[in-house]
Amino acid sequence: MNGTRRLSRELALQVLFQQEFAPKQSFEAGLDNFKRSFSATPEVWDYALELLKGVQTNAKNIDEVIQKNSAHWSLKRMALVDLNIMRLATFELKFGGEQVPPAVCIDEAIEISKKYGTVDSSAFVNGILDQIMKH
Repeated sequence: MNGTRRLSRELALQVLFQQEFAPKQSFEAGLDNFKRSFSATPEVWDYALELLKGVQTNAKNIDEVIQKNSAHWSLKRMALVDLNIMRLATFELKFGGEQVPPAVCIDEAIEISKKYGTVDSSAFVNGILDQIMKH
């Protein structure tokens, strides 16, 4: 299950990142592009789509939560990969119901940031998500 969810989160991250440069493209179209290049189970695609829809539906609230818990950093100054990892994790932490335990959610975000972010991404993501979980 964890491997399935990790892959879902990584695919959702890639679609969110793609949206930054092609904002008119729907999440469904973005995922469809990846489906042509990657094989995964229906559960992987379904959870990726659930994450994307959740982030889209709660975008304003998610960004407010991140901003409120990131002292001295505006969202515009954050690396897009880090910001989108935190958007996904914040959705799971605050708006996604009780599906994912907070510690698992944060650990997943840290691991994904190590893979896709910079050397400093995991510490940055961890610090902000830790603040979000505490508040």
